[in-house]
Amino acid sequence: MNTPLAPLAERMRPRSLDEFIGQKHLLGPGKALSVLYQQRRVVSMILWGPPGSGKTTLARLLAERTDNNFEQLSAVSSGVRDVRRILSQAAELRREGKGTILFIDEIHRFNKAQQDALLHSVESGDIILIGATTENPSFEVIPPLRSRCRTFVLEPLSASDLMEVLNRALENDQELKELAISFDDPELLIAYSGGDARSLLNGLEMCVMLAGEKEIHISADLISEAFQRSFAQYDKSGEEHYNVISAFIKSIRGSDPDAALYWMARMLEGGEDPLFIARRMVVLASEDIGNAEPNALLLATAAFQAVHAIGMPEARIVLAQCATYLSYAPKSNASYRAINDALRDVKNRPPYPVPLHLRNPVTGLMKSTGYGKGYKYAHDFSGHFTPQDYLPEEMRDAQYYKPAEQGREASIRQRLKKLWPRRKY
Repeated sequence: MNTPLAPLAERMRPRSLDEFIGQKHLLGPGKALSVLYQQRRVVSMILWGPPGSGKTTLARLLAERTDNNFEQLSAVSSGVRDVRRILSQAAELRREGKGTILFIDEIHRFNKAQQDALLHSVESGDIILIGATTENPSFEVIPPLRSRCRTFVLEPLSASDLMEVLNRALENDQELKELAISFDDPELLIAYSGGDARSLLNGLEMCVMLAGEKEIHISADLISEAFQRSFAQYDKSGEEHYNVISAFIKSIRGSDPDAALYWMARMLEGGEDPLFIARRMVVLASEDIGNAEPNALLLATAAFQAVHAIGMPEARIVLAQCATYLSYAPKSNASYRAINDALRDVKNRPPYPVPLHLRNPVTGLMKSTGYGKGYKYAHDFSGHFTPQDYLPEEMRDAQYYKPAEQGREASIRQRLKKLWPRRKY
């Protein structure tokens, strides 16, 4: 009976850094990990990157270049007992003059107590920790552990990187070399892989299995069947959640309704809560549009209420209307900047007293001490306005609100310029 072959992705795992594809920003000449590899040295580090970007392979290659003992754990199936066993063993080995590299895959799945258990051993040098994670370490790795490690960010493989991975597999894998493989469009296979080398190789292997012949033609239909999923990639609880919502907000801020709709569709297709999207648009309506188009906040608030009332799938229509309106609307962040500047002064300057003429003389004693004296009631004057100081004397020239020359805020700017000529409108 023949021994079953390892999966193609495992068979094609690089055996040296020369075979590693991608991550040139870390592995190019003079780059940090390349230098460590050449010097046969390793430091404690967090490798943060998407699936299939080479985190596990890179950890193994770095470890193999040293004389250290190598231990590997998966945070999915390991607990504190496993960690403590390895740490105890590592302390003993260190006393004998031998170091230990502990590689923890998916380290973000360790809870705080499990991560705490690593701190002393990393600090003392009993172990060199290499943690791999697909999640942002800022959110998922405790600060004391992050401070003891260097964080290296791996990127999704580019289309050219994946084409190199594909060609290397077709040319070097013994099983594939025996087949006559052709493609309608190999770039479709790469597109479905989404920057993930493992996904690419698994998909290729599935295509070969589905074809089941010596001469294999890989069509678009075969690729679609092999992957059994759409192009949409979105993890509503992970890093991609923050990336996509950021792209969505910046597209609206940049007045591009088509880009906004695309990123919204990515979120909806990935299962994002539509109320989350609506809530973010309410904030954006004030932060990025403000008084340039005051109706933006009204529409965004109404959209939030409508989405809450009707739910999906119809809510997508409401969200789309709101996103396109906000994209089209003239933009101003004057209100956003104004409150931030005012808060900064409140935090950094003394709490100056309220001027006497602005104080309400609710008792006779207050009135006798000058409360309200000299206050001018605006409605008693022509145009319902008369100049007077509303700020403390020490801040009489402070100006926070600076309307943009966009939309309705342009007319607001002109009116305020006429009312307050000493201010810079």
